[in-house]
Amino acid sequence: MLTLFARHSLINLEVKADGDIEVDLHHTVEDTGIALGQAFSKALGDKRGIRRYGWAYLPMDETLARAVIDFSGRPFLDYRAASGVATIGSAFSFTLVEEFLRAFSIHAAVNLHVEILYGRDGHHMAEAVFKGLAKVVDQACQLDPRVEGIPSTKGTLTI
Repeated sequence: MLTLFARHSLINLEVKADGDIEVDLHHTVEDTGIALGQAFSKALGDKRGIRRYGWAYLPMDETLARAVIDFSGRPFLDYRAASGVATIGSAFSFTLVEEFLRAFSIHAAVNLHVEILYGRDGHHMAEAVFKGLAKVVDQACQLDPRVEGIPSTKGTLTI
């Protein structure tokens, strides 16, 4: 999923994760979301000149997902997906998608809304979410020459 994110956000990404995966994937997935969120926070600094907002609908076969982001400096996640989605492959619990997004949103200090509007296959739903996240991050982080300074009437996008 991180490969999809990197490819569709047009962001160079190299992740080396080492965790207690013999127990389960939870902490490794969560820690990866934390690290990626922190990297975005650091890379964007005061967010001077960025577009700030991004939104996308992403189809993946029978699935349609919506993602919307605001690099507001106020961390929040609203995640809506069906419960009871089958494990992806032999080990990746679908609930880990939400754990990754929560860790990312908190540590990137973004307001993130993700909803799977419909779908049946857990892999397709996760893929639509990560590709959607990629597109909104790409859109929101782009420098826009029309944006003067920090894109906020308050003059800051930090906590």
